Formats: sequence, structure tokens, C-alpha cells
Amino acid sequence: MRHGITRLEFLRIGALGAAAFAARRGWTEDGTGAPDGQADVRQRIPIGLQLYSVRNECAKDLPAVLAAVAAMGYQGVEFAGYHGRSAPELRKLLDDSGLRCCGTHLDIEALTGDELSRTVEFNRVLGNEFLIVASLPDGMLSDRQRCLETARTFNEISKQVEAEGMRVGYHNHADDLRPLDGETPWDIVFANSRPEVVMQVDTANMLAGGGDPVQCLRKYPGRAATMHLKEHSKTDPAAVLGEGDVDWQGLFDVVGAQGATEWFIVEHEGDAIPPLVAVERCLINLKRMRKSAIGPGVVAGFPAACASRNALLEARMHVR
Repeated sequence: MRHGITRLEFLRIGALGAAAFAARRGWTEDGTGAPDGQADVRQRIPIGLQLYSVRNECAKDLPAVLAAVAAMGYQGVEFAGYHGRSAPELRKLLDDSGLRCCGTHLDIEALTGDELSRTVEFNRVLGNEFLIVASLPDGMLSDRQRCLETARTFNEISKQVEAEGMRVGYHNHADDLRPLDGETPWDIVFANSRPEVVMQVDTANMLAGGGDPVQCLRKYPGRAATMHLKEHSKTDPAAVLGEGDVDWQGLFDVVGAQGATEWFIVEHEGDAIPPLVAVERCLINLKRMRKSAIGPGVVAGFPAACASRNALLEARMHVR
């Protein structure tokens, strides 16, 4: 099945997870090989996957995809739709796979009026803290006044969900970086919103809009509690994370200095290669780059560069 998950591929991914688990014996929980508590903060940030990257596969067999993603070494997933499943059903699938919910992408309508309480309850069951608006309707960022109104809307939602232990945020698109009265819609919203409103930087979308994700993080320290790590390449449409134009060294440096990012969330768009293959390559490259940016420590012959021992154990147990 093109771009689907075959039994052979699923078992192969599971075997990689099991091999990584065996290779990892004696390592610290953060996977650095350094004593606990001494690892760089960048190395301790858990890595999730935005499930939009594998949306077609999820529609065909969500349990198998979650198990495969866990076996690769991802520690969490961010939802982009629920594939007709209830919150308890999704929570069981997450628990069975040893994954956490690191966020969900929503329409703004799901966070206003009567829908807000339903959204909060749904995500309470998922164990999810991050309610991220994926995009905004036409008009909400069309001029400065509407941008200010949008910032006030986020402020109000933020105050309401804060009592539930949750945070609201916004995920950027290229058009959010367009010039607007000497600023950009992105700047107007975040300069006028509460610090608790999450600024979910998408590295590829930022570059595509003419922005710089590293400079954005420096301008708004502490706001990027979760980030979308996605590659952008002007020359290679098949580039996965680590193979394009993003300044990953600069990004790791500023994230490490600020110490505020709680999740790295990998996303891959495009179908030049099968999505499950692409997101595994993204994770391999991210782990290698992160170690390289910090210093030596990559284990020879350890291709999967997977997650903590506990997550690997659960993934290994799930693959029969």
C-alpha cells in the first residue's frame, strides 16, 4: 500500500526500538550517557510528532501508527483531528503505546462559547495541556485593529483555561509574517498577548514567510513552550528535518539558553517519500544534530537514536 504501514514495516520499526533498548542499558534516563541532572537542557526536551505528518496512515489504522511512532522513539504526539474516536478511546491508545499527548491543533471556534467546556473536558481525558490554534479564519489578522482584537481573544481564552491547568497558543503560517503597518500580524498578536499564550513557532513556516525562527525566539523569550521542528529547503522538496535551510545549531543554542521549551514537535509535510519513513528519518536526524550541537556522545551503530528507556520498553512490549 503506497504510503501505508505494512506489517513488515511495522515489525521492522519495532525491532529497531527493541535494538535501541538493548543498546541503551546503563544509560541515564535522558539518554545522554552523562550523570543524571548534568545533561544539557536541550537534550532533556521530549520529542513529539504532529500526527498531521502521517494523517492518511492514521485514518487507515491509528493504533498501528501510534505503536510504530512509539517504537521509533517518539515520546508524544500532537493531534490534528481525532479520526472519529472519543477521548477515552484515544487515551487508551496513547497509554497502550506509551505515548503522551503533547498538544492538539484546533479551530478557534473550539475554544469559544459553549464549545470551550467540551474542548477542555476532552483534553483533560487526554492528559493534554496545550490547546493550539492551527490557523485563524480570514479577517482575524487582516489589519492592525483585528490583530489586536485577536490578541484580546487569546488573552481571554488563556485566562479561562488556566484554571484547568491548560494553555492556549497559536501556530504560525507564512502569511503571519507579511508586512502590516511596519509590523507583522505575528508581532502584533504576541506583543499584545499574555506571556501565558503559547507562541508555537513553526520553523519552516517562519522561513517561508521571510522570518527567522532563531530571531523570533530571541525576541519573545519564554513564549515557545512547544515548537514545530519542520525543515524548509529552497532546492530540495524531499528534504526532511536536518537536510535543508533551517539553522538548527542556532535554534538549539537559543532554546538551551532560554530553558523554556517543553516539547520539540516534529512535523513533516510532502509526499516525496512515504510519511512513516520520513518521520523516522526526521527523528534520527534530530537526535544526531542535537547530540552534535552539544558535544560527542553518539553511539556507533545506534541508528534509531531513540527515546528514554521507559518509552522504549513500552514500545518493545507493545510489538508482538
